Amino acid sequence: MSDAQNPPVSGGDLARAVLEGPDIHRALTRIAHEILERTKGAQSVVLLGIPTRGATLARRLAERVAQFEGRKVPVGAVDITMYRDDLRLKPARPLGHTDLPPGGIDDKIVVLVDDVLFSGRTVRAALDALNDLGRPRAVQLATLVDRGHRELPIRADYVGKNLPTAKSEKVRVFLEEIDGRDAVLLVREGER
Repeated sequence: MSDAQNPPVSGGDLARAVLEGPDIHRALTRIAHEILERTKGAQSVVLLGIPTRGATLARRLAERVAQFEGRKVPVGAVDITMYRDDLRLKPARPLGHTDLPPGGIDDKIVVLVDDVLFSGRTVRAALDALNDLGRPRAVQLATLVDRGHRELPIRADYVGKNLPTAKSEKVRVFLEEIDGRDAVLLVREGER
């Protein structure tokens, strides 16, 4: 592939766009429809995003569900910082903000939303956090990209794109609200 198709990202790394803005829009629209179908109209659904980009994606899904159903779906965010199993391995990070909708999560169908599903450890931390926040009727998972390489027995219920990757590759998600553009890039180490 030419350098135009794989522009350098940093330090010689090369990136290939696997989703652009319209692709992300279509994927989220499909996921919203799937949530509505599977939950029979999303009457008891609460969307909880895993910060940072998962929270943004949860808000976008809530907007689409509201467009299709004509009513709002509660949306919030769940900070998983203190539930991560790698706290001692990485530098200290600031605590995020957990924002539960006014009705809480008890007896609700909680759809956790994240940008990339990889090892499953982030989702495991989110499940642990939910245990401290209430008792949902069920928990489902929506992700924009499932890149494989699971280390835990976790799978997404709703997937925007299945993207087989090498463990050495990285998936970078850019969202308009945070990064100024919508794109998903597959980044691989360049020839050095």
